[in-house]
Amino acid sequence: MKINQNLSIYGNKVILVPYEKKYVERYHEWMKSEELQQLTGSEPLTIEEEYEMQESWMNDEKKCTFIILNRKRYDDTRDSIYSMIGDTNLYLNDIDEPHTAECEIMIAEEYARGQKMGWNAMILMLRYGIEALNINKYRAKIKINNDSSIKMFSKLKFKEVSRSEVFGEITFERDVSPEWKEFLMQKSIC
Repeated sequence: MKINQNLSIYGNKVILVPYEKKYVERYHEWMKSEELQQLTGSEPLTIEEEYEMQESWMNDEKKCTFIILNRKRYDDTRDSIYSMIGDTNLYLNDIDEPHTAECEIMIAEEYARGQKMGWNAMILMLRYGIEALNINKYRAKIKINNDSSIKMFSKLKFKEVSRSEVFGEITFERDVSPEWKEFLMQKSIC
């Protein structure tokens, strides 16, 4: 998405930065992991396909993608490749609900899991969607066995709306309200 191609968003634990070409090789290495493929419902791509995907994400006005950096690592080293821990996305593909976005997050680096970095990144992304993209409803599709994501989205006050045994996923939704925006504001400073 071109609107965020020069934008960095700073949180307490993470920094969200645009998905640029320089991040593709490390991202590609992550996505060779069978565990990450299973948790994200992804198929492995060649490095050439990964570069094409990065380019399409950068230019597609329906996809908003940020790479997540460990803020402490970045502040200490100024090395964004070394500081990469995952990514977060918003997909604005619902023609019937134009201000609805599907949200996703992946913490690829095991050391960063359970450290509230994914929590901080997701809150920043949800706020960005509300404040910059006028999102008024979110949807998250999570693999049934992805307990940490299920727990996080439940704590973010998303509600389960359906389960698909065929696809092995649960769909959660959350309408944006003034109270929920305030909740996100409070949680983003924690």
